[in-house]
This record gives sequence, structure tokens and C-alpha cells, in this order.
Amino acid sequence: MQPSSAIPFPKLPSEIYTQIGDTARRFAETRVRPAAQDLDETERFPAEIYAEMAKLGLFGITVPEEFGGAGLDALSYALVMEELARGYASVADQCGLVELIGTLLSVHGSPVQRDAYLADVLGARKRVSYCITEAEAGTDVSGIRTTAQRDGDGFQLSGSKIWIHNAPVADIGFVLARTDPDAGHRGMSIFIVDLHAKGVSRGKKEHKMGQRASPVGALHFDNVALPKESLLGPLNRGFHTMMSVLDKGRIGIGGLAVGIAQAGLDAALDYAKTRRQFGKAIADNQGLQWILADMQKDITAARALIHRAAMVMDAGLPATMDCSIAKCFAGDVAVQHTANAVQVFGGSGYIRGFEVERLYRDAKITQIYEGTNQIQRTIIARELLKA
Repeated sequence: MQPSSAIPFPKLPSEIYTQIGDTARRFAETRVRPAAQDLDETERFPAEIYAEMAKLGLFGITVPEEFGGAGLDALSYALVMEELARGYASVADQCGLVELIGTLLSVHGSPVQRDAYLADVLGARKRVSYCITEAEAGTDVSGIRTTAQRDGDGFQLSGSKIWIHNAPVADIGFVLARTDPDAGHRGMSIFIVDLHAKGVSRGKKEHKMGQRASPVGALHFDNVALPKESLLGPLNRGFHTMMSVLDKGRIGIGGLAVGIAQAGLDAALDYAKTRRQFGKAIADNQGLQWILADMQKDITAARALIHRAAMVMDAGLPATMDCSIAKCFAGDVAVQHTANAVQVFGGSGYIRGFEVERLYRDAKITQIYEGTNQIQRTIIARELLKA
């Protein structure tokens, strides 16, 4: 399948995109960016920031209004993720997590499940986690060993998950488990799990290279009793249900990567204009100008690819290739050009406390989560060969 040859028009009036972008930008500048250095150092979960985001409608961007979301589109979501990440990527990461869980519930949840969980999730009153990864199942989801065995009308959940976003603080887990051991990826189901229930325990909080205020850890399930109502979507269709939100997830991570890269360019440009060497601003040196020009060129291209993928999705067209291209390119751009931002700062850029040093660390994970960039290339090639 080739990428879409024509980019559809945006779905909503332009003033809607302006309004949502401005809202996210102002919040990032006034509340998120001023707290970023302290959050990076303390690794604190900023619950008060998330409560404010919920009031502004920055959670559940694409969740229909009838279910408590903003009722907007994937392009709006990409804009919000970029602006929040310019402030601090950990905060954008939480927005992305809530978006995916909100999508799972609004699209695949029963009316009872939506009533029980959506309002609290979108209102930042309940913290959620998206529980897929295991020691032998990262990129290869077919390696999952966590099981949910029938127990009367319900199930018993046993197994462990690692590197789970929000695991140290989450109230609710959306857990992918095997319900038919012999059916491969066609034998997996999703369960909504109370993470305060008997039999659930948490591993240590991991100390990450970047995005350090976005907590990650392990979850362990020891014969956790689950009622039948905890099954999200059809039995044995969990793999397909989880995968159904990944294209949107890649748009979100791509937008986040662009926001990190843009913050690096902003900082590098300001520094280049004010830092003087040999009697003139370093911005007067052609070699440094070329670095800045390449940063602008590639960030502009990455943003365009993200917006393209979002508009293809919003038009209801197949978007898998566009989303993989956009996420892969944006992640590579974020890593390359936050490194260039550090280079512009010279020795100062290598010192803790300078924004570009944090941005460089925050960028790396964008090449890894929501599918590594190597997997994105595999997906792109697979889609090409289908043609």
C-alpha cells in the first residue's frame, strides 16, 4: 500500500485548530515549562498539572463529546502533543496515555465500562496504565506469557509486566493477557484491572534516562480474581484491539518528538544570538547557521509528515504507512537535532540544568516506544510490498 497520494483537507474549521493549539501552548509556557527542571530532578508525578489539563479539556482530545471528551480529531491531538512537549515531554506523555485509554474505552468499552471509568480517567481522578510489555515480549507482542484463565464466570490473572508507564501510581490497568494459549496473537484479551486489588503488586520505580517525571515500573499479578465485566471488547480479540489504537499513538509520539525538537531549536537560536566569541555573536558564523538551518528544515518536514498522517486518519483512509513514516522520521529528527542544540551550546549544553541537556535525554525514547524506529521501517516496507 502506497502512502496517500493526496493529503485530505483538515476536518475541522481552522479556528478550532488555532484555539486548541493556543490553549496548549499557553498552558505549556505558563505551567509546564517552568516546572520542567524540578520535575526532571525529582521525578515527581505532577498530579496538580494533570488536574488543570483535565479542566482545560486537554485529556481525551478525540474522545466523543457524548463520552466526556473534546470530540476533536487526530490533527488536534498532534497539535496538543507538540505544544505540551515543547514545555516538557513527560507531561505530553501523560496526555498521550490518557488519549489511548480513552480511545479504547470509547470505541471498545461497554456502556457499563464507559460509565464506570471514562469520566474519572478524562477528569484525571483515576490514573491509568497500558500494560503490554513483558521480559520476553517487547516489540514481539506474541511473546506475552501473562494469562487470564477461566474461573467460573470470571477469570484469574497471573503474570508480570515491565516498563509500564504509570505503574508506580496507576489505579487502573488495561492488561493484555493470554486467554487461549494455543492460538498465538488470536488468543489474547484485554482486561480492566483494579491495581489496588488483592494479588496485585508493584515492582520498583525505574530511574530513566529521560522523561523522568513519567513514572515507569513493573506490575505483578498473582491469581488476581477478575469479574466477567472486566473483559474489554471480545474475548481473544485483545491483540487486534490494542493494535487498533497504535496508529493514533504514533501520531501522538511523532507530535511529541517534534515538540522536543522545536524546543531544542528555540533554545539554540536564542543562545546563538546572545553568545559571543571572537568579538561577535556565534550566530554570525556560517557553520553554525547551517546547523540551525538544518534543524529548521527537518523539524518543518517532520511536522508536515505528522499533520499529513493525522489528516489521512481523520479522512478515514488507511493510515498505517503514513503514521509509521511520520513517527519514525520525527523520532530521528528529535534525537539528531537535540544533539545539535547541545552542540550549539558547547560545554554548557553538557551540564545538568541547561534545558538542551534535558531535551537530548528526553528525545531518545521517541525512537523506541510505540514501536521502535526499526519496526517502523519494517512496517513501511511491509506496506510497500503489499502493493
